[in-house]
Amino acid sequence: MSNEDEFYDAVTGLDSDESYEGVSEASFKDAQPFDCSSHRNNGSVPHKNGIKKHRTALPAPMFSRNTVSVWSILKKCIGLELSKITMPIAFNEPLSFLQRMTEYMEHTYLINRACSLSDSIERMQAVAAFAVSAVASQWDRTGKPFNPLLGETYELVREEQGFRLISEQVSHHPPVSAFHAEGLAGDFVFHGSIYPKLKFWGKSVEAEPKGTITLEIIKHKEAYTWSNPYCCVHNIILGKLWIEQYGTVEIVNHRTGDKCVLNFKPCGMFGKELHKVEGYIQDKNKKKHCVIYGKWTECMWSVDPQAYETHKKTDKKGDHKKHKNVREELHRSENDEADNMPEVQETVSVVPGSTLLWRIDSRPAHSSRMYNFTTFAMSLNELEPGMEAILAPTDCRFRPDIRAMENGNIDEASKEKERLEEKQRSARKERAKNDEEWSTRWFHLSTNPHSGNQDWIYNGDYFNRNYKDLPDIY
Repeated sequence: MSNEDEFYDAVTGLDSDESYEGVSEASFKDAQPFDCSSHRNNGSVPHKNGIKKHRTALPAPMFSRNTVSVWSILKKCIGLELSKITMPIAFNEPLSFLQRMTEYMEHTYLINRACSLSDSIERMQAVAAFAVSAVASQWDRTGKPFNPLLGETYELVREEQGFRLISEQVSHHPPVSAFHAEGLAGDFVFHGSIYPKLKFWGKSVEAEPKGTITLEIIKHKEAYTWSNPYCCVHNIILGKLWIEQYGTVEIVNHRTGDKCVLNFKPCGMFGKELHKVEGYIQDKNKKKHCVIYGKWTECMWSVDPQAYETHKKTDKKGDHKKHKNVREELHRSENDEADNMPEVQETVSVVPGSTLLWRIDSRPAHSSRMYNFTTFAMSLNELEPGMEAILAPTDCRFRPDIRAMENGNIDEASKEKERLEEKQRSARKERAKNDEEWSTRWFHLSTNPHSGNQDWIYNGDYFNRNYKDLPDIY
């Protein structure tokens, strides 16, 4: 196994968080409601015979990771490059990264809302809420998804939510995953490519987001582009894993010039900023129309900028005494074995006059026994009757290692994972021997017409179902 193979396998997708507090009912008393009709059933459209049902649990509960120590692996590698570290399968979750990426679509109702609004600032509010909701599924997900094999694909068609999606692993070095989703009514297109750049910082791993995400709203002839925030996973070596996301996310409406700037705040010394997101929407003349605030683990709100600043000044008055006590409690040496996650200070303080843009859905009661999956994630690897005759043979639902892990057979999963990786290496060596280049099937490298950046663009052919000459990767 090459260093690059092992490096990617060691750290891609390790993301976790350990806190969530629901917003109290009292905090909503001054809030303006939004139309929740599309939020019920997660924005799904009823079939004539009712809502289509998907599975809500996995075939088997997750394995305990308590018997596997990351430190027991790392201590054998002292003095070696970190790229030589390989994580055992016990730290995986039974999804491919292509499926994990599909979780962006869990809150498609926010796109549908943006399509229906006539005001560009209100559309930007809905798009900003969607951008934040897309990273919300990472909360408390301590398992890493399986690395996609080169040429691996994943499709998802959800008639009840009004979209279909196709993704493909288009590159292995560097690892790049491309996706394309479109509304079944022809009202939107959502596409992008993800290739995070990873850095080790001693006790943590930081993922720098690479790649442009684009949302096109057809009715308004608009295109919005943005990149995801940085993600930092703490306690890679010792202690309990926890995650924070931070950095500035700029969402640009390329037709109107409107811009939304979102600041995903780092935890900070006292932990008060943990999970918080704060930003604003401005027009092409740089006039601020509203402030966006909340937590990516809970909810997002919008309010008039002046009302927000007034509330913020009032809120700061009691902070000085609080900080003195918190400083004494949290002070510790930098040489401690683990970076304990700060205690969550309080839930979102709702500014009077705010409008709720998005609120996270509750996870099923058995989620903690099933890799902390959301209800949406539970269904992503489901192989429904009739699918085998429709799906491409490269679809990751057919991956035997993921299927074995999902079914509770971790020994078989580990063996299959090693077999698939060896098969991929052998195929790469054979191509090199014959001086052959790998050719992607459903995406091609081009220029994003809106951002001007290099991007992987869908060729539009997948749903014609012509699977001739697809590689045998499983």
